[in-house]
Amino acid sequence: MAQLFFKYGAMNSGKSIEILKVAYNYEEQNKSVMIFTSAIDDRDEVGYVSSRIGLKRQAFPVTEDTDIFEEVKGNPVKPSCVLVDESQFLSKDHVIQLATIVDELDIPVMAFGLKNDFLNELFEGSKYLLLYADKIEEIKTICWYCHKKASMNMRVVDGKPVYTGEQIQIGGNEAYLPVCRKHYHHPPLD
Repeated sequence: MAQLFFKYGAMNSGKSIEILKVAYNYEEQNKSVMIFTSAIDDRDEVGYVSSRIGLKRQAFPVTEDTDIFEEVKGNPVKPSCVLVDESQFLSKDHVIQLATIVDELDIPVMAFGLKNDFLNELFEGSKYLLLYADKIEEIKTICWYCHKKASMNMRVVDGKPVYTGEQIQIGGNEAYLPVCRKHYHHPPLD
């Protein structure tokens, strides 16, 4: 029976490498996958899943108008699995479409993304994945400053924490650090 999975983690927890690994494992067994990613994330190129370790793969870009259910249903080959990167940027409608893929097309869906933003508020996609997912799993990483588990994303400008601004600002290590709760509220001053 197919299920909707939400696999979340802080920045630098390996979400993109995990999605590429899952795709590879399916395809090694001659099972097709469809990979989607948010068109908002243009760090590398729009429509690509790429990891910091250099692996990169083309994906279907999801815009506000994309109907993921129709994309999957209309694909000439029924995929064995649907994979979604940067799922925090999905809308409520997109998340419902993912659930419909599971329920009506009997295809498992694995969505990977951040749970919370740099202000520790839920992203829309994450909120609805937490509500609709059959299985929720945390992908763990460690705090930038200590050995504790990172559960928050600290936005930095010139290496200094920032606690105001727009929810969405695309960036990597130059803009965000994975931190524990203690260091989110009390970052070491360099």
